[in-house]
Amino acid sequence: MLSETLTERLDTYAIGEKLRRLRLKKIGLVELGQHSGLSPPMISKIECGKLYPTLPTLLRLALVFSVGLDHFFTNTKPHPVKALVRKDDRQAFPDKPDSTDVAYYFESLDFPATARLMSSYLAHFEPLREGMSAVGRHKHDGVEFIYVITGALQLHIEDEVNELKAGDAIYFDASVAHGYARLGKVKCTGLVVTIP
Repeated sequence: MLSETLTERLDTYAIGEKLRRLRLKKIGLVELGQHSGLSPPMISKIECGKLYPTLPTLLRLALVFSVGLDHFFTNTKPHPVKALVRKDDRQAFPDKPDSTDVAYYFESLDFPATARLMSSYLAHFEPLREGMSAVGRHKHDGVEFIYVITGALQLHIEDEVNELKAGDAIYFDASVAHGYARLGKVKCTGLVVTIP
């Protein structure tokens, strides 16, 4: 049985809460039990703060999530899920650094958030460069959502071409090749959200 002093000190690390946050992002309670060799009731007690794991037990759990033991002993005060980004703090970056072939510039709208479940950007889309006949393509895991704020955008998804005007939105599987080009001379901006 732990003393009240030890219990209070252990509670400041919020080990159970950190374990629960890691688990909810990836797997269920039963799955974690299968991967770690621990029973689901034991894991539940750790997550609720009713049981303090030994270091070997905590290490087994850490290995499942590919984190070190330090993950459970740093940032002892949980930070609220909040990231305020002021307009003056943002910077616009080209999609391809050190290239003249830029399809868009992007500003991260949530860069201070460390454990993001999504990423959001303000994108400034460029027209096709003179002499270019095709839109550059890329792909990444997850899904993407685009809301056109100003101008008109041509969005290529595999062999399909979509034209979006201000106020239009599209959601699509980002694991297929896709690319963007501004249509016309009016500045084209959009809100882009990606979810891995």
